[in-house]
Amino acid sequence: MRKFIYFINPISGTKNKTNLLALIEKRTAKEKIPFEVLPTNESGNYAYLVDKIANENITDIIICGGDGSINQLASALQGVKVRMGILPMGSGNGLARAARIPMDSEKALEIIFKGKTGYVDGFYINNKFSCMLSGLGFDAQVAHDFASKSSRGLLTYIKLTVKNFFKATAYPFLIDIHEEKLEAEAFFISIANSNQFGNNVTIAPRASIADGLLDIVVVGKTNKLRMLYTIFKQISFGKVKPVSSGKFQKEDLQYYQAKILRIENPAMAPLHIDGDPVDTAAEFKIQIVEKAIYLIQP
Repeated sequence: MRKFIYFINPISGTKNKTNLLALIEKRTAKEKIPFEVLPTNESGNYAYLVDKIANENITDIIICGGDGSINQLASALQGVKVRMGILPMGSGNGLARAARIPMDSEKALEIIFKGKTGYVDGFYINNKFSCMLSGLGFDAQVAHDFASKSSRGLLTYIKLTVKNFFKATAYPFLIDIHEEKLEAEAFFISIANSNQFGNNVTIAPRASIADGLLDIVVVGKTNKLRMLYTIFKQISFGKVKPVSSGKFQKEDLQYYQAKILRIENPAMAPLHIDGDPVDTAAEFKIQIVEKAIYLIQP
């Protein structure tokens, strides 16, 4: 017997949550699955949930929101034997897209009822969990600005990206990977478990959510037009291929795969984790966590 808790983030994305609630109630009742609907917790405090799952025999946690909501719940449920499902309701929905979960709520619900379940990876950046993609620099600044806006959605994100592009500066980093050290000035560094920022913008096109590896993309200092062209080639064609060992590349965009790395951040470049702004640090220790989420997928 399955038993669900649906968590609905009331502020994620731009979709109508009233229609979603009606759909959840109708379809879950039709499947004769006991369920409860709860709002997500803005503070991310889900410590109570571990006992609730055990005491009430909860089998499935369904997250109706974006990557930030998934991050908070997946982080709280590390080591807990429970299935997780996604009804994509965020601005980017990077993990859902990488897992090939439909953006349409009815189709996504059908996956939750009838789909298969498999493990996907996550990673820790210092002591903070990431299920999808984290970054330092330019994209993190966009995330910080986006979080302060009352209106969400792709259009707002695009406007902020363009605004920050023209004032972006490169940050100094020291990257320790493959037992080598790279001094780099970079506009941003992406550490990816999923292949994308969201909205099918695939900065790390070879990344897999279940391959036991992190994909690290370093966009180095260059003039703005060249940076734009380099990122466009990577997003559109996956021009630069990842390496898992050997010497560092000397290109505008460098792409690595590893299970563990360390980044020194002396200029305190801003940080985002799964699209949400978080406090930065002078040093980051980053490590893959294999089989971190038991995810319902097509």
